[in-house]
Amino acid sequence: MSKKPPTLHTTRLATLGRASARHPWRFVLVWGLISVSTFAIAVLGVAGGSLFSRLGSGEPGVSGEAHDGRAIIEKVEPASTSLMHQLSGVDLGSAEVASVAAKALADIRAIDGVTSVVNPFVFPAGPSDPQAVPFVRAGGDHTGMLTVTTFSPGLSKTQTAAAEAAVRAVYDRMAADLPSGASGAVGGGNLLLGEILHQIEVDLRAGEGIALPLSFIVMVLVFGGFIAAGMPIIGAIASIFAALGALFGFSYVMDLDASVVNVVTLLGLALCIDYGLLIVSRAREELRVQAAGRPASELTHEAIRIAIGQAVATAGRTVFFSGLTVAIALSGLLIFDAHVIRAIGAAGVSVVLIAMVVGLTLVPPLCALGARRLLAKGTETAPEDGVFSSLARGVHRAPWAVIVGCLALLVALAIPTLSMRLTSSGHELMPIGTSQRDFFDRLAVDYPLMSAPAATVVGRASVADATAYAQQVRALPGVSAVSVRPLGAEYAAVSVRTTGPPLGDSARNVVTQLREHRPLYQSWVTGQAAGLADFTASLAARAPYAAGLIVIGTFLLLFLMTGSVIIPTKALLLNVLSLGASLGVATWIFQEGHLQGLLGFTSTGALESMIPPLALTFGFGLSMDYELFLISRIAELYHHNGHDNDRAVELGLQRSGRIITSAALLVVIVFAGFIAGKMLVIKQMGVALTVAVLLDATVVRMLLVPATMSILGRWNWWAPAPLRRWHALHGIEE
Repeated sequence: MSKKPPTLHTTRLATLGRASARHPWRFVLVWGLISVSTFAIAVLGVAGGSLFSRLGSGEPGVSGEAHDGRAIIEKVEPASTSLMHQLSGVDLGSAEVASVAAKALADIRAIDGVTSVVNPFVFPAGPSDPQAVPFVRAGGDHTGMLTVTTFSPGLSKTQTAAAEAAVRAVYDRMAADLPSGASGAVGGGNLLLGEILHQIEVDLRAGEGIALPLSFIVMVLVFGGFIAAGMPIIGAIASIFAALGALFGFSYVMDLDASVVNVVTLLGLALCIDYGLLIVSRAREELRVQAAGRPASELTHEAIRIAIGQAVATAGRTVFFSGLTVAIALSGLLIFDAHVIRAIGAAGVSVVLIAMVVGLTLVPPLCALGARRLLAKGTETAPEDGVFSSLARGVHRAPWAVIVGCLALLVALAIPTLSMRLTSSGHELMPIGTSQRDFFDRLAVDYPLMSAPAATVVGRASVADATAYAQQVRALPGVSAVSVRPLGAEYAAVSVRTTGPPLGDSARNVVTQLREHRPLYQSWVTGQAAGLADFTASLAARAPYAAGLIVIGTFLLLFLMTGSVIIPTKALLLNVLSLGASLGVATWIFQEGHLQGLLGFTSTGALESMIPPLALTFGFGLSMDYELFLISRIAELYHHNGHDNDRAVELGLQRSGRIITSAALLVVIVFAGFIAGKMLVIKQMGVALTVAVLLDATVVRMLLVPATMSILGRWNWWAPAPLRRWHALHGIEE
């Protein structure tokens, strides 16, 4: 086959590469300024505070019945901040406890911003009053009580913080004024959020502390030198800094969940290391071609510019399309209704594009500056025949056996997804032993009536009508308690508690029954279990559209690169299998509770509701990343170097196999930062993506791709005649 002339797109990339090699310090200094300024703004903040102070945490709610019902409640009862205090080890019947509690009530009522304070001693009969039951420790021994202080919803963050600090001081004095043995614990929504944000920040630092040094060590081994290994790391650091700045900007246009920072910055770190690895490896190859056996010291500036230009024209093209492919995959998240998922999608796309731009405009000038060191002794390239080409030849000898074995493995790993359950944890996301996790765990046991009900039926009805309906609700299986309260003059609410946890099977069944057995008046079923039901239904409804966007966009990009309709189709099918297997492993671990001691978590009996859409889209993007690494090399050898299909696969795997396995190892190291963190949702994400990358880089790229390409032969590159003509005019090849 004759070599085709470069197309416009490749020429542009080559021009970019030569420009970065001609003026490397300009590119490096510009990126230095961008990185330092964006990092400073994100961490130090401006008038509105730093990035971490602007993060939030909440349920991944969607529009629907539960949302509408909650909106009615919040309209009548505006959401307000509260602070709770659990007092233990006391005798509520003693006069001393009553006196201390009365003084605490008076002190708290005098604090600016407090709208109400309730404990058992505000009721006429004290702790024995039936109305005081929710505030008295369960068990009937009257050895503990709960005090709940509510603040005005009109307070600013600063005013709320000051009021909470004053109330906490009263709580502390109350416990100190009681006999020895008395102890107190304070909890509330703001304290829980603060603890989550602190854990997110700690986990992010720990993740980067694990990823960067280990990645550097691996790349020293891969490249055989510190200079070459440092280039992708410098790019990764610049990517992280710029990504934090981008997230800070997003925090002004949308609400960002605390988990967004960890997820998207570590994704950007992984991609930038991958892209840097690819660019540096190809730059070394091209520099060796330009050196033509001469010592590295004799490389001319023009030879360096040509080599870097060619590296960006080839490997840079792969980086460009990989970035677009990952961005397309993450854009599928924008289809979903949940604002948390959309925010991760929008932020993720921006961070991926940052990683791509860093790979194309910062790593190449670094290669130019260290060009002669890249060709130092001991950095020779891999031979034409080696481990990976031998592996491909072995696969070619028995392709059907390889395919059957690999498919059997992937299907077996995916089986647990058939029983996958979703949940939307709150304080359970925090590790056991943290103050707020322990506080809310004890609250659920000692003061069960103060925990949020599993479901609430909001109705346009009188209290009398709601009470009549409540009698019917009490008879439903799984219902443990029902209470009725008015909501203004127009509505009434029936709160329903279940025999199990608020998001357990019993609660989900009760929500289904409540929605099937409506009262005679207009009603909305809301609450934790109802919100989760709406969320999962929304995921199922939007998933086909998100999948369609991802499939069409990815198919088009791969077709533009290869001119084949077979390769994109095969890549999509293989990705589905590997991603299903990764979710299956995550389900087996986190839902069924395996490896809890090794990974350091406590199973909630389900996967977090955000994991499937995030793991599938992020995993799809990363899988296509390796597909592009491999297929771009094979296509180059097949179309431009005149090799037959099998030899192109063998050489392509030999030349890219080391890069793919090294890149996968580096990504696994980065995702180890996810797994090492304490936040459950981040840990689940890390495991799912780690498994996806490992399966894709080994089972799929090293075995299934060579096997299927061997069987298909020249049909790998087939396309209908009209599409071939269209690709000849518009396709993007070297």
